[in-house]
Amino acid sequence: MSAPLRHHPAALRRPATGPSAQVVNRAVLTVGVIGAGRVGATLGAALAAAGHHVVAATGRSGASQARLALLLPAASCRPVEAVARSAADLLLIAVPDDALAGVVAALAADGALHPGQVVAHTSGAHGLSVLAPAVRVGARPLALHPAMTFTGTPDDLGRLPGISYGVTAPAELRPLAARLVTDLGGVPEWIGEADRPLYHAALAHGANHLVTLVNEAADRLRDAGVGRPEKVLAPLLRAALENALRLGDDALTGPVSRGDAGTVERHLAVLAATAPESVGAYLALARRTADRAVAAGRLRPVDAESLLGVLGRDQTGVAA
Repeated sequence: MSAPLRHHPAALRRPATGPSAQVVNRAVLTVGVIGAGRVGATLGAALAAAGHHVVAATGRSGASQARLALLLPAASCRPVEAVARSAADLLLIAVPDDALAGVVAALAADGALHPGQVVAHTSGAHGLSVLAPAVRVGARPLALHPAMTFTGTPDDLGRLPGISYGVTAPAELRPLAARLVTDLGGVPEWIGEADRPLYHAALAHGANHLVTLVNEAADRLRDAGVGRPEKVLAPLLRAALENALRLGDDALTGPVSRGDAGTVERHLAVLAATAPESVGAYLALARRTADRAVAAGRLRPVDAESLLGVLGRDQTGVAA
């Protein structure tokens, strides 16, 4: 079932030199995956589909083991250190951000890593510095973050073609990084080491907070008696997202962009009475929306005065 390796541009197929040449020039890589969560299992399956040998992966929980059986049936389930030792060419570490440094340090201290091995992580928040213990024992560092949300099911594989990967790599590993992204069907975005936190904050702000925002809107529609809020929201939110991506701030509509202070004041009053936990988020987003609307010329400063007065008060009527 494995697909053949894709052909790469000639620039990426030129023989590499230096300590990483052996791995860079190898057509098929022997890969291990630490962390059979949604990201690790999916990327491991995609690498296997591209023709690489994913020989081992970790999976402690029942959900992880089920994911491995579904997405990486040819890979053996082994302890962390054994996976690292079996990954002759590429070790892919897909663990939570806060656990990454500890995993890398432990592998280096236990002698599970070897010189020339590429150690890559999938964290958006971290760059290469978190891999310093691996570098000290001769391994090669790579940060390879897919800009996508995952479910840990085979459906994820269909979402990979065309997505971007936030990549941070030393110069000698850039050809390999570009090749891996191509094998995964993606496009590399080269992110500087110092810019990784901002890159990740932007993605989390956009994607994670979008889920919260949509579910907040659905909850408030239920409070208003709407039986199927997803049916009401789907066409509206899809259009809003498409317009925002295409038009930027020119896509702004609604009472804030019009300066309708009375409408916004009524919104805040009913939220305070019905769902006070939503007031803070509404206020923060309305204030930021007003700022962007004024800056984009969508809302004249004179028309924004009353609105900003409403948004500047807490719900007891006292100026915030």
